[in-house]
Amino acid sequence: MKSTKQLFLKALGFDEKRHSIRTELLAGLTTFLTMSYILAVNPLILGETGMDKGAVFSATVIAAAAATIVMAFYAKMPFALASGMGLNAFFAYTLVIAMGYTWQEAIAAVLLEGIIFILLTIFKVREAIVNAIPLNLRYAISAGIGLFIAYIGLKNGGIIVSSEATVTTLGTWNATSLLAMAGVLIGAVLMALKVRGALFYTIIGMTIIGIPIGVTHIPEGFSLVSLPSSIEPVALKFDFGRFISLDVEYYIVVFTLLFMDLFDTLGTLIGASTSAGMADKNGRIHGLNKALMADAVGTTVGALVGTSTVTTYVESTTGIAAGGRTGLTSFTVAALFFVALFFSPLFLVIPSAATTSALVIVGVLMTQTIMKIDFNDITEAVPSFITIVMMPFTASISEGIVLGMLSYVLIKVCAGKGKNLSVVMYILAAFFVMKYIAPML
Repeated sequence: MKSTKQLFLKALGFDEKRHSIRTELLAGLTTFLTMSYILAVNPLILGETGMDKGAVFSATVIAAAAATIVMAFYAKMPFALASGMGLNAFFAYTLVIAMGYTWQEAIAAVLLEGIIFILLTIFKVREAIVNAIPLNLRYAISAGIGLFIAYIGLKNGGIIVSSEATVTTLGTWNATSLLAMAGVLIGAVLMALKVRGALFYTIIGMTIIGIPIGVTHIPEGFSLVSLPSSIEPVALKFDFGRFISLDVEYYIVVFTLLFMDLFDTLGTLIGASTSAGMADKNGRIHGLNKALMADAVGTTVGALVGTSTVTTYVESTTGIAAGGRTGLTSFTVAALFFVALFFSPLFLVIPSAATTSALVIVGVLMTQTIMKIDFNDITEAVPSFITIVMMPFTASISEGIVLGMLSYVLIKVCAGKGKNLSVVMYILAAFFVMKYIAPML
């Protein structure tokens, strides 16, 4: 008879013959530490709309933990979820501040998007979209995400900075950038020595080193424990007035949120699974629809408790690079999110420069899929290249996928190879064309 521990591990897809508990736990810690910045950033961004920051912090934690728990037990995959960066900025700065919606109307749009996502997932529409993406583009998506997260890491660490003349340029060498660079070098050495949990140890080490040099800031009155704020000020605060009145612009807003979340999630799942060898020889990901359901449920729960769209985090690739392969990794992340409700000061003290090493090294690992792309066929090479470069250049996974897929269809059709394309690819291309034309009308 199996023990409670064995049943628990089996429920997470853990096989004692193939997986290591220590590796999975370290992978979860690494993922959490790499993405924990969302706990500080999301309340600040959504707070710009007038939402209570303390309530948003708690809502962010609850939504992330709930969605990641579904990923752990239902999908049994090592991905973590939380309120998406970019999506929260769209919510605050575009919908509320620029377009004039109240945050209650915006949160209602997020709920509607989540419900539609659940329906699309139940009928396997999202899975059909993934399976329609050509193999070379899947390899390109992985490589593009690798460049994108490395770009994020370099900017977070101050190694590169924004520049009007060249978009980005080399930053000044100061304590922050030197700490970030040291982390990359130390992390690479630990990886070369095959130290398990290398990325996690590097993040912790850089955080500690950052204290005496002034990069890691310990606030006055620092306390390890803090009581969580109530979500009452933001939970269930929906305004469906524009939806009921058939406001066309509002419907476009819901579609835009749907579109952004769809391709951010698909890109992360495809890219991370492909680079980690979790896809089959045809590039198909086992259990994909269940992972997509976790994302859909996360967005819906997030709206109910009062936060912006929840999505699968690209930082999950740091845990996968550390060896995470089962739901035990994501369960660990979810558990740490719950802990963060009471120990938020401890987690929020980690500086962004300390996570640069994880993001850059994982970027290196993910770009290895470039070698699998067929560059001898120009109709495959150009769309793949566009997919890869447009992710970091536009700072958007979804834009990279859209432009790559659209160029793939156009080039294939114009080159007389359109008959080999699936119907789904033609339908997607039509939607993509509408996406770019609609704002001009």
